[in-house]
Amino acid sequence: MQVYYHDTYTFPLPDGHRFPIEKYALLRMHLLSKGILLPDELYVAEPASREQLLRVHTAGYVDRVLNGDLSQKELRRIGFPWSQQMVERARRSVGSTIAACRSASKDGIAVNLAGGTHHAYPDHGEGYCVFNDVAVAARQMQAEGCAQQILILDCDVHQGNGSAAIFASDQSVFTFDIHGAKNFPFHKEISDLDIALLDASGDEMYLDALQDGLNRALDCTHAELAIFLAGADPFSEDRLGRLSLSKYGLAERDRMVFARLRRAGIPVAVVMAGGYGKNIQDTVDIHIQTVKLAKSFF
Repeated sequence: MQVYYHDTYTFPLPDGHRFPIEKYALLRMHLLSKGILLPDELYVAEPASREQLLRVHTAGYVDRVLNGDLSQKELRRIGFPWSQQMVERARRSVGSTIAACRSASKDGIAVNLAGGTHHAYPDHGEGYCVFNDVAVAARQMQAEGCAQQILILDCDVHQGNGSAAIFASDQSVFTFDIHGAKNFPFHKEISDLDIALLDASGDEMYLDALQDGLNRALDCTHAELAIFLAGADPFSEDRLGRLSLSKYGLAERDRMVFARLRRAGIPVAVVMAGGYGKNIQDTVDIHIQTVKLAKSFF
């Protein structure tokens, strides 16, 4: 199993900023120290090119990001100050998801230890998302002939509004999104299949809904590739989560997804998506479990 990462996980943030960007470096460190991954299983992908970004994003927006010309309103919507490190991280996160999709198409599964920036729209970013890595990767796979029918399976606690909007009228990409009904974003887009759960739903309700959703999604699409956003943020101790899943419930979520996709013969690229645990180690532990299960199923 090929796993992609990049070393641009840190960049200057305002004091008190809540985005736990250090989780990515901790995740890689623990995967290696625990022997879950060997050094030769880790790969550094090329950053996404401007041409690749333009498969989804408008030229004006891409150039404003690359050149540091975003307005203060645009930066507030994203949630990050502009810096060259921010641009590099955003491009490499997209590049890593593209690489993971290519590898998954060949080997059955691959992982990006970042990614899942599903709130980015063609002409703007928001919610800590600059470019939509999942959407760009899907378009790149179609352009390369790796897959024409793609399933986006979004299990981040927040609806992937950017992805839903990008593929709203596109029957070649099926968006299935299970998320918190009352959580960000407060204006939801319409995915091909949305399951919106109430706060404190817990493990049993979530897993029942996910199983039903997976069955319905796979009945509606002939996917040649799935992209799984394995967010850690439905966790009960996540500051932004509110769905109250346990670590056991999140592991069962991952088992269910991997088992169902394997039975269907659909390759899967996994991205980490959100995670804002009160204790950052909880978030890292949940992501570690996702990688372990990915490796064991394929």
